[in-house]
Amino acid sequence: MPRSLFWSRTDTAGAEHAVLDDGAGPGFAAYGTQLAVDPIPYTCRYRLATEADGTTTSLAVEVEGAGWSRTVRLERGADGWRVRTGEQGDLDAALRAAGRPPTGLPGIEDTDRLHEALDVDLGGSALFNTLPIRRLGLAGAASSTEHRITVAWVLVPSLEVVAGEQVYTALGPGRVGFASDTFRAELTVDDTGVVRHYPGLAELS
Repeated sequence: MPRSLFWSRTDTAGAEHAVLDDGAGPGFAAYGTQLAVDPIPYTCRYRLATEADGTTTSLAVEVEGAGWSRTVRLERGADGWRVRTGEQGDLDAALRAAGRPPTGLPGIEDTDRLHEALDVDLGGSALFNTLPIRRLGLAGAASSTEHRITVAWVLVPSLEVVAGEQVYTALGPGRVGFASDTFRAELTVDDTGVVRHYPGLAELS
């Protein structure tokens, strides 16, 4: 049976609800909704699919706020990543009206930068850290060496896609170290690899 998961944001007013359909092995499918007020109020909906080995095959995201909306779809095939985008309204105008700086365009110009990415990451979501944790078998592992990976990181609310470098390290059952640039955190996960506590971001209810 699919699982219903709900995280409360701890970095801003917001929440995430996801429905997770576990497959055999580390792979799974999920769809969900994020609500947040920072940098401006928005609703973000996503749909994710992976292979049985946990590698991502597709991610579709749509985000909307007052007077604007954006979409991005990522698909990974034998020849690499394909990224398609859409936009209505003016997100930058909404950001300027809220006293916030403008943001980047949705998508990515050079998909070759994503060549080594087997996972995707969605800004503001604790669920997406589960992808490499399950794929690498870190949830119940004893302390181990670090795993340095490249992810296709989708920024929210801009839906700009960048190649991000992340580091995951098993710290013992239920604990995984996570690092990205200068940021470091110890994630608490359940026995299936789902992130329960992401310090400074989200807590699973």
